[in-house]
Amino acid sequence: MAARPSSDLAKFRREHLASAQHLVILTGAGVSAESGVPTFRGAGGFWRKYQAQDLATPQAFYRDPSLVWEFYHYRREVMLSKEPNPAHDAIAEVEARFAAEGKRVVVITQNIDELHKRAGSENILELHGSLFKTQCTECGDVRPNHDSPICEALSGHGAPDPDATAARLPVSDLPRCQVGNCGGLLRPNVVWFGESLDEEVMDAAHEELENCDLCLVVGTSSVVYPAAMFAPQVAMRGVPVAEFNMETTPATNRLGGKGFFFEGPCGTILPQALAK
Repeated sequence: MAARPSSDLAKFRREHLASAQHLVILTGAGVSAESGVPTFRGAGGFWRKYQAQDLATPQAFYRDPSLVWEFYHYRREVMLSKEPNPAHDAIAEVEARFAAEGKRVVVITQNIDELHKRAGSENILELHGSLFKTQCTECGDVRPNHDSPICEALSGHGAPDPDATAARLPVSDLPRCQVGNCGGLLRPNVVWFGESLDEEVMDAAHEELENCDLCLVVGTSSVVYPAAMFAPQVAMRGVPVAEFNMETTPATNRLGGKGFFFEGPCGTILPQALAK
């Protein structure tokens, strides 16, 4: 029978955080929920009459790039109005503190909102890409883009109300590549349903996970693969893994004999766990 994870915060800090040299922090939607970031998944998670899996696919983009860009334009504009919360801040602060002591912290996130970056984290691996990067469908160029709006034609569009009328913009008016004379149609540089994760990012994530001596799992449901396997794989090496979540997940009972589980809002419990 799997060992029940400990909830002894003092023990976690004393026996593991204090001696860690290489900390990996896995984060999911739960870490951004307290910043008011909508997920468009599950009950009530709709944009108009759609959920994320209806629009975040190559097929949806091919079929109706205007509608998909309206969805992502709305998400970008919403994110620009949000701020990092105390969980993001605590993660950035522990990275800076460890770095000053010659130690390493890496954030591996499933989030596409860049709130870790805005909080000050520097070592970030974005498994699912970023809302604020674009990829050209013609030349493949990937680059940051924080323009608001991303193109003039989308200004005033993207309202989430179920009765909102689709803008039906001509493809020529949607975001276009600025590299040389390319002019190709841009897409958000995010990993859509049915697409593979970036190999370089995955290789880098595996290397961090194989070398870390402490792993935190923060606000992730542990049901989306391959990230769902990260924490159990680290635990199988005998490395302590601490989960911070509102409720238990499929990973909770696979954290091994050195596992910890801390229940509650990430923005409340994580700063306590990572404080100086």
